[in-house]
Amino acid sequence: MQSSSNKVDFIALETAAAMTTGTRITFIPGMQAIYAEALKNICYVKKIPIIRARHPMMGIDKETGEDRQAKLYELTRQTGLPTMFHNEERPRNVWTEQLALAEAIGAADSANLIPLDFAQRVDMFGLCAIILAEDGLVWNMRILNDGPLGRKYGYSEDASRDAPRKMGEIIALIDSRLAAQQARGSNYLVGDALSAVDIYWATVSMLVIPAPPEIMTRTKQNQGMLAMFEMISTVPQVSQAVSPRLEKHRDYILHTYCETPAVLGGDAL
Repeated sequence: MQSSSNKVDFIALETAAAMTTGTRITFIPGMQAIYAEALKNICYVKKIPIIRARHPMMGIDKETGEDRQAKLYELTRQTGLPTMFHNEERPRNVWTEQLALAEAIGAADSANLIPLDFAQRVDMFGLCAIILAEDGLVWNMRILNDGPLGRKYGYSEDASRDAPRKMGEIIALIDSRLAAQQARGSNYLVGDALSAVDIYWATVSMLVIPAPPEIMTRTKQNQGMLAMFEMISTVPQVSQAVSPRLEKHRDYILHTYCETPAVLGGDAL
């Protein structure tokens, strides 16, 4: 669905944590941090109004010498992005809990993103896990290179060397599932209706299938990240697994159900 503006306000993390009403999610202005972007898309589909809070960057502040994420850890006992606050409930930091909360607080007339059918639910969460969970697509992308984020996710030379193979296998599996679904007349990864895995995959696939400006807004803040995604898309095991079918599905889901171009805030180019 067409977005109208990239302008958006962000409140301070401390303000978000102190609030007692509303759904607050942490973001980095101008950046499409992939888990935060996916949660934003989930909330958009569930018609949940969100308040955006500034997520502190990793590392040490050069002026103060303090850990930039110390306050986040004090408030939530973790440093992952995004953190989701709702009313006076405890913060949610894991995608499974964030999805469950969104499903519970979403509008009554919004789509069910967790299938009511338990067999379909097994399929949906299984596919989500190989995309989002430990040793999944995003996890292996993060350990492709050594660095602060890679080390946070268990970077080692052996793990990094094997990551492209795992990424290729996961992409191929998603493609195979989509092909089987389309053969039976469905545009979705599970069953005959939109589910969370369609949203998660469509968002995460921007890591391996570069998204045009009509989908992903260009900002001063996300140029480096977009360049990194371009580089990942050229990894042989990744590029060989990506099919036109996956890109077509990505574009259909994001244009039909989500806000495009993505609204990131920050400084638009």
